[in-house]
Amino acid sequence: MIIATDRPKRPTDFTRQPVAPPSSRFCPFCYGNEKKSPPEVLAYRPGGQPNDSGWLLRVVPNKFPVLQVEGDLNRQGEGLFDKMNGIGAHEVIIESPDHALAFTDMSEQQIEKVFWACRDRVLDLKRDRRLVYIALFKNFGDAAGASIEHSHSQLVALPIIPKHAKEELAGAKEYFDYRERCIFCDIIQQECQSGVRLVTETDRFAVIEPFAPRFPFETWILPKQHSSHFEDIDPPTVQNLAWVMRSTLRKIDKVLEHPAYNFVIHTSPIQEGPVLHYHWHIEIMPKLTRLAGFESGTGFYINPTPPEESAKFLRETGLV
Repeated sequence: MIIATDRPKRPTDFTRQPVAPPSSRFCPFCYGNEKKSPPEVLAYRPGGQPNDSGWLLRVVPNKFPVLQVEGDLNRQGEGLFDKMNGIGAHEVIIESPDHALAFTDMSEQQIEKVFWACRDRVLDLKRDRRLVYIALFKNFGDAAGASIEHSHSQLVALPIIPKHAKEELAGAKEYFDYRERCIFCDIIQQECQSGVRLVTETDRFAVIEPFAPRFPFETWILPKQHSSHFEDIDPPTVQNLAWVMRSTLRKIDKVLEHPAYNFVIHTSPIQEGPVLHYHWHIEIMPKLTRLAGFESGTGFYINPTPPEESAKFLRETGLV
C-alpha cells in the first residue's frame, strides 16, 4: 500500500459517481411483491403468513445465484487443475419493506434485525458440512456493485475458504505464533491509546482508520472482546453494533457526500471452533478511487488520503 502524500486529497476532492435517488420502477423486494422473489428462508414479522405482507425483514435465495445448494461437490482433478461443482448458497437480506429507506436512515432496531438475520442464517447454513465459509456483505450504489436500489445485504456460503480470507487467517496465525497474542486485540489497544486513527470508541467496539488502508476512508469496526466468529455475537453486542454501524456510516455519508460503499463482515471459517489468533470485524470501503493497471499488476494500492486525516475528518462531523 502506498500513501501518495505528494497528491493528498480532502473529502471534497474526490470525483465520485453519485448514488441515484430511488426510482419508481418495479422492485421485487418491495412490500406487496413477495411472490416475485423466491420463497423466503427467514422473515421477521409481527404477523401474517410466510411469503406474504406483514414483514419487517426477509431473507430469500438470490434469483440469480452464483452457487446452488442442490447437488454434490464432486471434487476432481484435471491435470494440474482442480475443479468441483458450484455448490453453496446465495441469499439476499431485504432489510426493510420501505423501498426509499437507506441503511443510514434506518433505526438502530432495524439495523439490529439485519445483523440478527446474518447470524441466524450463518447458524442454519453451518449445519451443512459441505459449506466451510460464509461471506456477508453489502453493496450500496451502482459504483459498489448494487444492481437493485432497495436496501439489501447478501450472503454467499462457499465450499472453500476464499484466498483473501486464507491470507488474513494465515497472517493472524503467524503473528499469534510469534507474539502469543491476537493481532487485532493489539491493534485495538494501540489505536485506542494513541487516538490518532480512532473514529469512535464504545465499551464494546472501536472504530478506526487502519494504519495501512488500501482505499481512502477505509474504516474498520472491531469488537473489543476477542471473538473469532461473528455468529457467536450476543444481544448486548448486537445492540451496540447497530448503534456503531449507523453512527459510522452517517459520518462517512456526511464527510464524503453520500458515497457508494461496500461493507464486509470478516469472520472465521464456520466449521472450525473458536480460535485465539483471529478476531471477527467489519470493513467499510467507500468507492472513491478506481483500481488501474499498477494496482492490478503489482498488488499495491495507492491511497491519496492518510488514515490520520480520514479519522480526523470523521471525528469532526459533529455526529455521534
